[in-house]
Amino acid sequence: MGVGEQGQQRDILAFYALTAFAVVMYAVPGEWIPELAPLRLALVTSGLAAGLMALRRLGRAEPLYFDGVRGVSLLAFSGLAFASIAWSVNADVTRTTGIELLKLTAIYLTIINVITTGRRLAVMCGAMVIASIVTSIGVIDWYRDGVDLVEGFRSRWVGVYADPNHMAMNMALVVPLAVAFLARKESGWVMRVACAVAAVLAVVAIVLSHSRGGFIGLAVAMGVWAIREKRRMQAIVVGAVLALGLVMFAPKSFWQRNETVTSFQQDASAMGRVYAWQVASRMSLDKPLLGVGAGSFRYAWAQYAPPEATRAYVAHNIFLDVIGEMGFIGLLFFLLFAGGATGGAFSASKDDEMGWLGRALAASMAGYLVCDLFSGYILSAHLYVLFGLAASAARIAEARARATESVVQRVPASRSSAAAWEGSGHAA
Repeated sequence: MGVGEQGQQRDILAFYALTAFAVVMYAVPGEWIPELAPLRLALVTSGLAAGLMALRRLGRAEPLYFDGVRGVSLLAFSGLAFASIAWSVNADVTRTTGIELLKLTAIYLTIINVITTGRRLAVMCGAMVIASIVTSIGVIDWYRDGVDLVEGFRSRWVGVYADPNHMAMNMALVVPLAVAFLARKESGWVMRVACAVAAVLAVVAIVLSHSRGGFIGLAVAMGVWAIREKRRMQAIVVGAVLALGLVMFAPKSFWQRNETVTSFQQDASAMGRVYAWQVASRMSLDKPLLGVGAGSFRYAWAQYAPPEATRAYVAHNIFLDVIGEMGFIGLLFFLLFAGGATGGAFSASKDDEMGWLGRALAASMAGYLVCDLFSGYILSAHLYVLFGLAASAARIAEARARATESVVQRVPASRSSAAAWEGSGHAA
């Protein structure tokens, strides 16, 4: 086998490993199958994908693609997190956060180097949608059996889905992707049925989480998708069906909790967010440039919280979390990364071939970022996978645009040469 064939095989294997990671990210088999827990499947699949990708680049002497401003900003963000050990209020937590952030950065770089075709992008998005069925069923089963409900009525599941808010925003991520496959006839009836099931179950899981941020994020995501989708009437019908199902089947407790937005002073959960935002504000005033250290928000809580806020919370807003922990310098890097990825998804939505998936990714990103206004999870694998897929969609669309432009430029030149040949008399 030649060097080129070996490199191609490694690239394909890296794609398979990356897709397996996407499945494990939602199905989390190691969390509910005890025998699989020691295998650390998420780490193994992501590490294998990154390793094979790197071997392919080394074997063929190809440069690693860093994704321009987006990728460099993420690397700078990760580097700043590690550097913040020097001034962190809890150096051990900051060191752990820095290591985890480097792993997520590696996942992002692997995605943009391996997901290089529209087909690969669609396969990985589809794998996430199908795998989310496992998560939804787990959440629904726990609610039905009354297992470990938060506040006595909020359902959740295992692993990263143990926080109802985190679970809801991760489920909201897949709904636009699912309905995009459902609305596309070329997906095939088996895939369309599976995606319909995934979308319905994901909405049910979000409802059972009673997450206000998750519900708002889902509404924004579906609104963005319906507005931007070219098959406007079909999009409206799909959205209307989901909304009707929500109205008909959501439990009374779901609507009661969402009504507390107008009387948040009496809601302990809502006031926890208010206190967290006050703490973030005071952190930024005290240490505006570099913050208190990556991952140290809760450990600096006592220093900045008002007297009545006796319980330490997470920031409940990813942007305020970044400001508090890594200052406005960290926020600049994060905004360049997040804004670049979001802009890439919206630009990819204009592509003739893969615009349908670009529009779904843009909707997912819009909804996810809205959820992040109410939840602060810098170390969320779902965030970096979503941003990586959006950046890959932008790169694929840009490559297609360049190829089309190159063909268009060559056609007039060849016609001009043919005309000159015929006009010279040689054609006779």
